[in-house]
Amino acid sequence: MERQRWGYAVLLALALALPFFVDDAVLWMKVMCFALFASAFNLLLGYAGLLSFGHAAFLGSAGYVTGHLIKEMGFPPELGILAGTGFAALLGFAFGALAIRRQGIYFAMITLALSQLIFFAAVQLPFTHGEDGLQGIPRGKLFGVVDLNSPYGMYYTVLGIFLLGFLLIYRTIHSPFGQVLRAIKENEPRAISLGYDVNRYKLLAFVLSAALSGLAGSTKALVFQLESLTDVQWHMSGEVVLMTLLGGMGTVFGPLAGSFVVVMIEDYFAGLGEWVPVIMGCIFVFCVLVFRRGIVGEVAALWKKRA
Repeated sequence: MERQRWGYAVLLALALALPFFVDDAVLWMKVMCFALFASAFNLLLGYAGLLSFGHAAFLGSAGYVTGHLIKEMGFPPELGILAGTGFAALLGFAFGALAIRRQGIYFAMITLALSQLIFFAAVQLPFTHGEDGLQGIPRGKLFGVVDLNSPYGMYYTVLGIFLLGFLLIYRTIHSPFGQVLRAIKENEPRAISLGYDVNRYKLLAFVLSAALSGLAGSTKALVFQLESLTDVQWHMSGEVVLMTLLGGMGTVFGPLAGSFVVVMIEDYFAGLGEWVPVIMGCIFVFCVLVFRRGIVGEVAALWKKRA
């Protein structure tokens, strides 16, 4: 336990010092946004056993709401982020109420179909500007004090949002609520026999996951000052599945490792154009065959074996 605390302290110190040693802080802010997105998805898949193919709807819709409110209606960034997160939570409640009535592949297909409705709305609604997207979203000042146009101000704001979201997920996983989710994933009939309202727990997990995904999407819109159809396409839902499985499904730090690897590969091989998905696919197949529990899962297993 003491070693873990020291490890967390070292990681936090590195994160705080990072902008002073790198030239491209935006890349690391992107990593944190996707790490929060993947962690939120992992809460649903890794701990509740619910595979959603529609999580891009929460990421993208929250970004559109935040961008529109800040750019067109003059909202301050903190209210824009809260509004985007709240909208994602409401959307998650609507999606979850419909989807949790089914299980397995049927649940996944329902979430995918509902997500495509959001994509269609993003294409057609005038305030989203279709394929052009929302461009030039002003960052403004957080609480009227922190200038988000400053690289340092934006970086530490994103870091703070990521840490708050991640700590909420960590606390949820290690709470009685999280233990019930594990029980539902491992043996749902037994959880029902013990008197738990399984559908209510699933819905709460779905809404929480959607809200945190929306928080990641709202933050990402501010980082890039842009929101486009890329964030609501089904490809993004597949990408977050890749991040989670690559890092280690059902592990606390797996989604962080997976999002880091995926974002870095996309950035490093960006010049190869259409070959990037091919490279990503090969890496995914390799990891599935060699690291069946994901990067963090395999490392944790080796550590336990040595201990």
